[in-house]
Amino acid sequence: MSLKQLTNILIISILSISCSGQEPQPVQSKKIEVIATKPLKERSIVVGAERINIYLKELEGKKVGIVANHTSMIKNTHLVDSLVNLNINVVRVFSPEHGFRGNADAGEKVNSNIDKKTGISIISLYGKNKKPTPEQINDLDILIFDIQDVGARFYTYISTMHYVMEACAENNKKLIILDRPNPNGHYVDGPILEDAHKSFVGMHPVPIVHGMTIGEYAKMINGEGWLDKKVKCDLTVVKSENYTHNKHYMLPIKPSPNLPNMSSIYLYPSLCLFEGTPISVGRGTDKPFQVLGHPKMTSDRYSFTPKSMAGAKKPKLMGEKCNGYNLAFFGTEYMKGKGTINLFWLIEIYTNFQEKEGFFTDMFTLLAGTEKLQQQIETGKTEKEIHASWQAGITQFKQTRQQYLLYKDFE
Repeated sequence: MSLKQLTNILIISILSISCSGQEPQPVQSKKIEVIATKPLKERSIVVGAERINIYLKELEGKKVGIVANHTSMIKNTHLVDSLVNLNINVVRVFSPEHGFRGNADAGEKVNSNIDKKTGISIISLYGKNKKPTPEQINDLDILIFDIQDVGARFYTYISTMHYVMEACAENNKKLIILDRPNPNGHYVDGPILEDAHKSFVGMHPVPIVHGMTIGEYAKMINGEGWLDKKVKCDLTVVKSENYTHNKHYMLPIKPSPNLPNMSSIYLYPSLCLFEGTPISVGRGTDKPFQVLGHPKMTSDRYSFTPKSMAGAKKPKLMGEKCNGYNLAFFGTEYMKGKGTINLFWLIEIYTNFQEKEGFFTDMFTLLAGTEKLQQQIETGKTEKEIHASWQAGITQFKQTRQQYLLYKDFE
């Protein structure tokens, strides 16, 4: 047996012990026994990618494609590097919005290229080529999807997942999803997307905040027949361990350039709606999705000036002093379980903005998934009244959602 083969066996053995989810045997240390016997809510979360012993056999001897980005990590090692080191034949990597290394601007064209570290071909799934073509997957035996999501309908990684599932179904390829917790998985809120307003920032009839992991969401896409011509993807989900929807999961890596911390991630479902208005959400500052402002706002509480920087090369209102609000503190409140979309800031800013004509753009309707939200704000509906108008749709969605859950739900 070669040294390399022996090393691989040792790696697999170590990973199997740490990721198997089996109850510890008596020969293991007391420290491991204590951790394993803790109540579920106190145990550390183990993401699907880390449970490598569950899916490694599926990959051996096969040509593998991986849909991944910078969040696709097994501890401190990228999933692609881990599998290559275990002699898995990774033929091709597919990257979503923001690219494989996660440093592209929102909406920026991402070119296909070669990964310098491994020499593996990278195919961009953002821009014109959102869906893998038959030519790009015909030579593959199996695909893996492993990307950290943040639980908002308009966060485009789930749209990429839809197209990957569709391509796999149409070309008879199996897909393994390595599940990861949803940091906004502790609530469901927002208007249901209407068919007339489908786009890449909203493809399915779900609320803005759906309260599902990517694995659960994929099961719903399959089960509800949302793929083209209602095709079904041959799907396996490798669950995360020790996760429930009541747990607040702190992301170890920022999921995209403009969601740098948990405050921005908690505020994102509320503040992203401002992307369909003249108001800056802080792209081009050190507090993206934590501040709001515009040169014509009258607030003197806080000001910022967007500038060109990595992840925001041409931010809205670049070089202009924006008056507004620093909401970073409010983002931390969502850790305490206050899970709702906050409309107060949107209503307040619109009400006091001098130039109301053209305040809402077409993008606002795509993000909201309905024209009704704009109409409600323009006609003076209160936040309470707007939230009330969502409840029938949310109730129906929750009933559908329940059959696809893989983890204990919130009460």
